[in-house]
Amino acid sequence: MPKALTPPAFTPLADSALFKPLRFGRLSLEHRVVQAPLTRMRATKESDGIFVPGDLQVEYYSQRASKGGLQLTEATDIHHYASGYPGVPGVFSPSQLAGWKKVTDAVHAKGGSMISQLWHTGRASPSSWRAGAQAFSSSNIPLEGDALDGTKFSDNPPRPMTIEEIHSTTKEWAAAAKRAVDEAGFDMVEIHGANGYLLDQFLHDNVNIRTDAYGGSVENRCRFPLEVIAAVSEAIGGDRTGIRLSPYNYFQDTKDSNPNEHWKYLCEQIAALPENQRPAYVHMVEPRFDEVLDEQAKMDALASYSSAAEGVEAELTVKTKNSLIPFRRILAKAGIKFLAAGGYNRDNAAPALEADSADAIIFGRWFIANPDLPKRLSEGLPLNAYDRTKFYGGDATGYVDYPFFEGSA
Repeated sequence: MPKALTPPAFTPLADSALFKPLRFGRLSLEHRVVQAPLTRMRATKESDGIFVPGDLQVEYYSQRASKGGLQLTEATDIHHYASGYPGVPGVFSPSQLAGWKKVTDAVHAKGGSMISQLWHTGRASPSSWRAGAQAFSSSNIPLEGDALDGTKFSDNPPRPMTIEEIHSTTKEWAAAAKRAVDEAGFDMVEIHGANGYLLDQFLHDNVNIRTDAYGGSVENRCRFPLEVIAAVSEAIGGDRTGIRLSPYNYFQDTKDSNPNEHWKYLCEQIAALPENQRPAYVHMVEPRFDEVLDEQAKMDALASYSSAAEGVEAELTVKTKNSLIPFRRILAKAGIKFLAAGGYNRDNAAPALEADSADAIIFGRWFIANPDLPKRLSEGLPLNAYDRTKFYGGDATGYVDYPFFEGSA
């Protein structure tokens, strides 16, 4: 276990905006260092497509809990075979809900709050993970390349969802949210509308080629996510609801033709929702972040075809025409808090808050390797390096064995 250094190795951030209190929804946070929703694929298999959070997840999340802190869970299935990913838990079986209740109890015991991120993967899961069922999506366009089971996505393309399936899946999201809050003890839920999963497959115009009320125009492409927000908010309260979005995402073959204008419209519609349907926050991924490209390559790629925001909001983004700031401004007018993720570290997180670019900062990889990340940032302590090879699947190694700084466990 590393020992404290005198003087600190890095500038302590205790007096920065990162450690100012924040209220949103029903939460009262003491700092703004938020754990990202991180897929780790370590839940225990109970039966086909049913993976249950156990003692390992209790240890993992409670290690990273802090007084007045906030954690988002790994993406979690809203119903059986919503993803089928091995080791990915859900909130649809009694055993899963009981397992999550142990997790939330442990986090609450340390004074923290917890949000369940709820997803459906759509075309991103192979049929072998869904008991042979064909995947559905906005359209019949498959992902390129191979699925994690070794099959080619093109050999089993998705089918377009029917209107009835869209409506029933919306109800499933709302029911999952209610179970997460009422039975599993979560403080809020986050709708996963990003990273190329089901709702994002409706938002991106290179994937959604429907010609009905859920495709074509930006108004129609936004309809399904907006209906899910409304349904979840009505089920558990808008003050317990958030959504994650990734306008500039390239992951899983999503590449919208005009992310600035299209997500501007979506944010305007979210802000215009009736108060009882309006989410407490929106969580967005920075344009610089990409699973493959480095930061400069990603920004250059976006700049080659995307258009800048127009009007007053554009004045706030002089240095780059692809920025989350215009979306943040639209949502702020409706009292919706803004959480920013993607490439944040001890150097750029506090300045983003001080510039009013976000209300809180999401940390992913650094939280994986540093269970006491808030303390380390606050006191200017060095950070453990993360091991990418242990991110997905496996056992306790690379999961709960990262050391605390001495005196912070």
